[in-house]
Amino acid sequence: MSMKNYQLALIQMDSRDDKAANLAAAKELTARAADRGAKLIVLPETMNFIGRGYSRQAEEIPGGETCEMFRALAREHQVWIETGSIPEKAEDGRPRNTAMLIAPDGRLVCTYSKMHMFDVDITNGPSYHESAHNAPGDEIVLADTELGMLGFAVCYDLRFPELFRLMAMHGAQVIIVPTSFTMNTGKDHWEPLMRARAIENGVYMAGPSQIGQKTGMNAYGKSLAVDPWGNVIAKASDRPGITLVDIDLDFIQQVREQVPSLARRREDVYTLSSDRVHIYK
Repeated sequence: MSMKNYQLALIQMDSRDDKAANLAAAKELTARAADRGAKLIVLPETMNFIGRGYSRQAEEIPGGETCEMFRALAREHQVWIETGSIPEKAEDGRPRNTAMLIAPDGRLVCTYSKMHMFDVDITNGPSYHESAHNAPGDEIVLADTELGMLGFAVCYDLRFPELFRLMAMHGAQVIIVPTSFTMNTGKDHWEPLMRARAIENGVYMAGPSQIGQKTGMNAYGKSLAVDPWGNVIAKASDRPGITLVDIDLDFIQQVREQVPSLARRREDVYTLSSDRVHIYK
């Protein structure tokens, strides 16, 4: 039976290069969120390790330490968990940046691997190539659940509106975007991008974030939830913790009737499609 109204918990973390400490913090925050009534708990990007040696932390999914910890937590607390992303072992040695959705019975429903790699070369400025140490995913992922149709993205994916439009066209109602935005980009881009994706597609956007000083950068934090009208309905304080969000799936239809941009697309003039969309149940 589907839930039209429920609470989602954004978990904001300050993950570092101590995996055991990161997992212990995630476990405690997840348990506390469940105790406060959250039915869906979402965690940030690279939640189990940030630092040098990232590739060596890659795990099997399922079967790895992080996946199995969250499966046990979901069963214990009878909640849905979107784990935030972790390095997943891949064939070519570069891990995928992968998020997992786990059901209350501990079942691994699906995984999503970040598709868009942040590769940049700035003239007379810095260069950064995420693709040097991460392999990109190649599937657009949704999950048809009792909490509605959930869609998935990770951090830099947020800058590619086609991904979100395709998810909305396939029924997405709540899109989860674990992130670790830098302070430099986050202060100007994080909230406008989250609001734009929500408004364009008539969806809830849930963005659990990293905060704190990392190796080579300062994470912006400000975990956000945005409703389908574009209102920021929850924002985290500047510290690790839990932010609860009220989700009302009926509100999505109300907004889409008032602003029917999805229904008024000119498919006689332009089209958007993909054969890489997969809906899991």
